[in-house]
Amino acid sequence: MATESGSTVSGTPVPGSARPGAARASGESVLALKRRARRINRELAEQYPYAHAELDFRSPFELVIATVLSAQTTDVLVNQITPLLFARYPDARQMAEADPAELEAIIKPTGFFRAKARNLLALCTRLVDEYDGEVPGRLADLVTLPGVGRKTANVVLGNAFGIPGITVDTHFGRLARRLGWTESDDPVRIESDVAALFEPKDWTMLSHRVVFHGRRVCHSRKPACGACAVANWCPSYGMGETDPEKAKKLLKYELAPGQEALLARLLAETHRAAEIRMESQRKQP
Repeated sequence: MATESGSTVSGTPVPGSARPGAARASGESVLALKRRARRINRELAEQYPYAHAELDFRSPFELVIATVLSAQTTDVLVNQITPLLFARYPDARQMAEADPAELEAIIKPTGFFRAKARNLLALCTRLVDEYDGEVPGRLADLVTLPGVGRKTANVVLGNAFGIPGITVDTHFGRLARRLGWTESDDPVRIESDVAALFEPKDWTMLSHRVVFHGRRVCHSRKPACGACAVANWCPSYGMGETDPEKAKKLLKYELAPGQEALLARLLAETHRAAEIRMESQRKQP
């Protein structure tokens, strides 16, 4: 839904919303920018039909906790920690009553564990005191919880509640700028600019696809331009390796050389993508 000042995300107006096309490249019309952006989304959907949230969770509670833990670390590491964490503290009430030292010991590998433990304890206390131990399904409520910003709120809304949201993490922000969807470094402005280009129904899966592409192909330091599925529509093509054979060697995860069997399984069983990914990670040394 749109307002006079711009777009809304997850049903809530985005501060500083821009008019559609505010991030367009020089000479590119609003309509051309939208068409190009949506073509990129379609291509990424073909490239990653198995795209999904890479944090493992079984409930809104588990997802919000895992997302808070994922700050300044990898989803893979968080997924290694959370089985023990949720076995020990399966809900907000039990985590709110956790001994801080025990909680810190479990989450220590994720880094910044003392600050994260304080946030988790405060977050769970708020959930118990104000929401009967349940994670709220509104962005306005989620962003008031300790350790939860718009990124975390949109992750939870889109993946645990089915409410469309754009998740602007480091990868998404980098690719949104490279693709010419925004010129901003501010996550809220990026969210607004990108939301203006797509239908709300596409926001959550768009976020997954862009993040997948950023982790596998469009790397921060040396993107694999020569092996990129959206190279024809990318204004930043050429900033990375353009030779196809050399670019293939830069691909990561299931696209990396030697991972053909894993990719084939993901493509053949997209409905089991998260489970297949978990299995592959457990097999890694």
